[in-house]
Amino acid sequence: MPGTWNCVQEMQPTSKLLGLFFLLLMGTELTQVLPTNPEESWQVYSSAQDSEGRCICTVVAPQQTMCSRDARTKQLRQLLEKVQNMSQSIEVLDRRTQRDLQYVEKMENQMKGLESKFKQVEESHKQHLARQFKAIKAKMEELRPLIPVLEEYKADAKLVLQFKEEVQNLTSVLNELQEEIGAYDYEELQNRVSNLEERLRACMQKLACGKLTGISDPVTIKTSGSRFGSWMTDPLAPEGENKVWYMDSYHNNRFVREYKSMSDFMNTDNFTSHRLPHPWSGTGQVVYNGSIYFNKYQSHIIIRFDLKTESILKTRSLDYAGYNNMYHYAWGGHSDIDLMVDENGLWAVYATNQNAGNIVISKLDPNTLQSLQTWNTSYPKRSAGEAFIICGTLYVTNGYSGGTKVHYAYQTNASTYEYIDIPFQNKYSHISMLDYNPKDRALYAWNNGHQILYNVTLFHVIRSDEL
Repeated sequence: MPGTWNCVQEMQPTSKLLGLFFLLLMGTELTQVLPTNPEESWQVYSSAQDSEGRCICTVVAPQQTMCSRDARTKQLRQLLEKVQNMSQSIEVLDRRTQRDLQYVEKMENQMKGLESKFKQVEESHKQHLARQFKAIKAKMEELRPLIPVLEEYKADAKLVLQFKEEVQNLTSVLNELQEEIGAYDYEELQNRVSNLEERLRACMQKLACGKLTGISDPVTIKTSGSRFGSWMTDPLAPEGENKVWYMDSYHNNRFVREYKSMSDFMNTDNFTSHRLPHPWSGTGQVVYNGSIYFNKYQSHIIIRFDLKTESILKTRSLDYAGYNNMYHYAWGGHSDIDLMVDENGLWAVYATNQNAGNIVISKLDPNTLQSLQTWNTSYPKRSAGEAFIICGTLYVTNGYSGGTKVHYAYQTNASTYEYIDIPFQNKYSHISMLDYNPKDRALYAWNNGHQILYNVTLFHVIRSDEL
């Protein structure tokens, strides 16, 4: 609101009154007598004479927004908005952390309950409790490794609270600075904001990846095609674009269907057909950043084909990779070379004679198809039902029909592996394609002529020494 000032002056000759009015105008630093915008100038609203002969006038000061023209004030406002945006991001991070912390605390309560049962069974020496004793003891051994994870996660929750406190402090300082410019070292404040922003970005990046802990029940999107095939969306598609790509069968086919949206795919048969220059082999194709990557039939050649220009951008042989049903998945179908994408980019999973038919993982350059790094595992390719990669970790299923579970994981970032037990429902009893989409955080599957989606649960642990 403009400020209202009252001034009192003894009656003076006319020349002095004019001088006073002139001084009032000069004090406002105006360049014209009548301003174009009254809100930006000093204004004399009224003048009068009191009983003692003094002049009484009312002057309205301009709005405080005059300071907004100051360049430093503008910088501070932008900085405040930036910190407020960061505060919103931290709120999202805090909610995620609290949700996962509740999950871990629930596990802790289960562990305490099992430990109590374990003690009860241990105290009892009756023969009919021996089987229950062994089962509970085995369960305790499975849950014990979660104890250090729980402690780490509690520390991570404290770290998020520290982030919130820092942002609140900075917001308070910036609000004060808006009222009193120059009360704080601007460069030091900017450094604090930049440092907090970098730490927050690193924290959010850590949350993007995690360890697979669960797979949801399947959602059947459509029933179409033959027993074998593949379907996918592009994880690097532009915002708002959700095209679906559909490839029926595992060999001797060149036609790829393009549906404009998931809704079109589910409800209509409206599609555009693209003819590839060569037939594909297997069901390990992927669409990535506008190109389709596939294994040329009866070869170990990988082709990158641009779907807009319908031209080959790059071809390259995958050295020593088995092909033509030499090292396929357990279900067969020329599935020797399986291409995949995750948060880290493009991958190829295959097997070689040099690695005794065991799975080999190669990280590929998506432009040149050159192998950037390779890992040799000890898991036989022919024994794997299907496989997919999440956050640089290869997950392998124990089969493709009947009761199926993920039971092997190889971490490329540490070159280590472990056996796990993550069941998932094999609803139609024959999985011939299983791929992860990092944008949707979901598994795409082709199951006996049904196109299916599974949601995944990833467990995040952020260590403070990594920030």
